[in-house]
Amino acid sequence: MIIRRLLRSCFLLSLTTLAIAQTPGHSKEVDSVYPAAHKLYLDLHEHPELSSHETQTAAKLAERLRNLGYDVTEHVGGTGIVAIMKNGPGPAIMLRTELDALPVEEKTGLPYASKAHAMDDSGHDVPVMHACGHDLHMAALFGTAEIMAHSKDTWHGTLMLIGQPAEETITGAKAMIADGFATRFPKPDFGIALHVGNEEPAGTIAITPGLYNSNADSIRVTIYGKGGHGSAPHRTVDPIIIAAKTILDLQTIVSREVKPGEFAVITVGYVRAGTKNNIIPDDAEFGLTVRTYKPEVRKQVLAAIDRTIKGESQAGGATREPLIEHYEFTDSVYNDPALATRLRGALEASLGKDNVLTAGPITASEDYSAFIELGIPSLYMSLGGADPEKLAEAQRQGKALPSNHSPLFAPDVDPALHTAIAAEVAALRNLLK
Repeated sequence: MIIRRLLRSCFLLSLTTLAIAQTPGHSKEVDSVYPAAHKLYLDLHEHPELSSHETQTAAKLAERLRNLGYDVTEHVGGTGIVAIMKNGPGPAIMLRTELDALPVEEKTGLPYASKAHAMDDSGHDVPVMHACGHDLHMAALFGTAEIMAHSKDTWHGTLMLIGQPAEETITGAKAMIADGFATRFPKPDFGIALHVGNEEPAGTIAITPGLYNSNADSIRVTIYGKGGHGSAPHRTVDPIIIAAKTILDLQTIVSREVKPGEFAVITVGYVRAGTKNNIIPDDAEFGLTVRTYKPEVRKQVLAAIDRTIKGESQAGGATREPLIEHYEFTDSVYNDPALATRLRGALEASLGKDNVLTAGPITASEDYSAFIELGIPSLYMSLGGADPEKLAEAQRQGKALPSNHSPLFAPDVDPALHTAIAAEVAALRNLLK
């Protein structure tokens, strides 16, 4: 009986060991750096910072990379970081992460949930949360950096690690380039980046050859009216009414002007007007985000937005022409098809063939496109972040898990962080031959 129990225990132990070995991203190498990477993740998640204000975030990452032996340059394009490790002749390869968080109040209930607040650029006190997973991206880059620094016999060339500020305002990449990124540092032969989301299960990586995501345009609109007493609207020009009608009419651009089947999104993310319920204000402001894939659709939609806003203001008797500010924009990210094909094999060897997926373009946007426009062929990967059981249950019920930018967004860190590190190391070693 004792021998039988001993044999059974050994059998179960062997199955457990095999299961761990087959878990995507798990290897002795990744496991050795995971505790420090996970510790950084928890710290960053608890202490997020808004776009262009990532001073402590950048300092934490820079210090760790410098301690690993990287030559670190800080304050590139504001709070940006460029960390370089040269290891003999060979190509220069760039791995990039974002640094910033969002003005979102976290409601995940996690023990390490953010309680941070900060002043935004408009002077408002806002909650701050890593609601887009940039904390996981930074932790993955740090873990990858440690493996690469301690295994220089496995690669040759120049490794460039980029900590980019202000991705959420789609201005950080341009700021780094304006600060001499292309002239102060070696030009990368290839670039790598990834982004976590809840569309795919944790433990997987998805590749999208060609068009990866959408163009993005941010528009701020101010409607001008004539304020007065709420009980006497006939003596005023109500900018709130004009703004409300405009917001509704904007949606008909996609449904009635864009060719069916073409992708376009017009979302109004905020409306600001007035100070009291019985006062009609002088003006009203609202903000748009516009997403498209094709340049010609982008041009059509932006022109229609301007026309609609001006037309509704005139029809409503506005006291002056509306102010329409196109203040942020970025082009879509294009994944080099040859690079995607090349790295698929390396990723499958590292993660397992079943854990490397193929996906279509996503509707979100990324200012990483600014680096591609410098002539850096790149692969931007999608990292699965959903708890597999929760994802399966949500799909069974026809529901969706909380998405990026939701106050409930919480990636399944283990195995997602393991997978991210393993994928980045596999891609970098393939390119740094």
